[in-house]
Amino acid sequence: MNTGTAKRSTKSPHEWTALEIVNAISDGRVSRETVVRSCLERIASREPHVLAWEHLDAQHAIAQARALDRSGSSAALQGVPFGVKDIIDTEDMPTEYGSPIYAGHRPARDAACVALTRRAGGILLGKTVTAEFAVMHPGKTRNPLDATRTPGGSSSGSAAAVADYMVPLALGTQTTGSTIKPASFCGVFGYRPTFGDIRCSGVMESSGSCDTVGLYARTVEDISLHRDILVGRAPEALPETTVAPRIGFCRTPQWPRLDPSNQHLLEEAASRLAMAGAKVTNVDLPPDFARAEEEHKLLSSYEFALNFADEIDHHWNQLSPTLRDGKIKVGRECSYERYRAACEFAQHCRAALSRVFEQYDVLLAAAAVGEAPVGMYTGDSSLCSSWTLMHVPTMSIPVFKGPNGLPVGAQVLAKSNDDRNLFAVARWIYQRLT
Repeated sequence: MNTGTAKRSTKSPHEWTALEIVNAISDGRVSRETVVRSCLERIASREPHVLAWEHLDAQHAIAQARALDRSGSSAALQGVPFGVKDIIDTEDMPTEYGSPIYAGHRPARDAACVALTRRAGGILLGKTVTAEFAVMHPGKTRNPLDATRTPGGSSSGSAAAVADYMVPLALGTQTTGSTIKPASFCGVFGYRPTFGDIRCSGVMESSGSCDTVGLYARTVEDISLHRDILVGRAPEALPETTVAPRIGFCRTPQWPRLDPSNQHLLEEAASRLAMAGAKVTNVDLPPDFARAEEEHKLLSSYEFALNFADEIDHHWNQLSPTLRDGKIKVGRECSYERYRAACEFAQHCRAALSRVFEQYDVLLAAAAVGEAPVGMYTGDSSLCSSWTLMHVPTMSIPVFKGPNGLPVGAQVLAKSNDDRNLFAVARWIYQRLT
């Protein structure tokens, strides 16, 4: 199904968006094998500098493309190469969860998000680097825009691969800020859906109360297409936003942690959007939201410590000190009663936030403290953790440049189950800020 306008391009196929690839294949202008080979050539030239991939099987990818070319089948993602974070199961490639404990591990089946992407004609190139068990101990990936800086985590390889034109689409995950933050640091679109909207079957569970699959692309339209496939709906083009949106400018309790330059960028953006016709007003979150970051930490750490009981009991020395002294320690020191209180707090705040959204189409907030920091620290996730706990859909859109010329995202949020409206308004905002 053609869901976008066909455009002829002088760009190489690896630079095309997913929709451009779909349209070019539908028009007979390019084969799937040509697209895959272009992406593989890009990876071969750039991977020594970026280190986005944990496992790459070029010949297998070419074989997949040839088989689809021979079949001539038509599908929504026909021939679109993609990458998958290495905590998401794949039946034909290792899934090692960023840990030496699982070196060479081979799952028996694809995760649902992988199987659905393949069913739609996507071609899996390989597994992208993740932080250890999708927490904080970083993998090897470098920021493709500045190799001295982090790409963010934990979905580091997926964000970097899309940003560096290795693939047009990649799957990540988010339990705290693991999709939004790397998108901000690498300058791509990153989307965390409404909690439960995309199936997590076959995805390593970190915290069942917070985990979501995350999507990366270089356009909102590609995010929307991939999301349609993963939620089981027929792909449909996004409607144009004909009425100027109601935007709530949200300085969260973490606002003082932002780099002053990022505070200025966000305030300037709010002014520019108002001048473009949006109704922009400041949002005051309920006072309880000041506790949301800490409650998320306790809740997610408690669940993580239970989920990884086997690794803790039998592979303690193979876990990084970062993980042992951080998330596991917090989780093991949290009582069940304190955990239940955090769960009840989250439910209370979700109800309060739904009332806030009665006045707004979206909220505008910070996606990260600022530009990607120097070093391999995965970055500060505090700008995302509260929203993750709220279960609302959110997207980082690449609209800013920091003082060093590196990307900084703006975070746009909508009420639960309003994901397509989030996309439409995020596109409206992006078009007016770039």
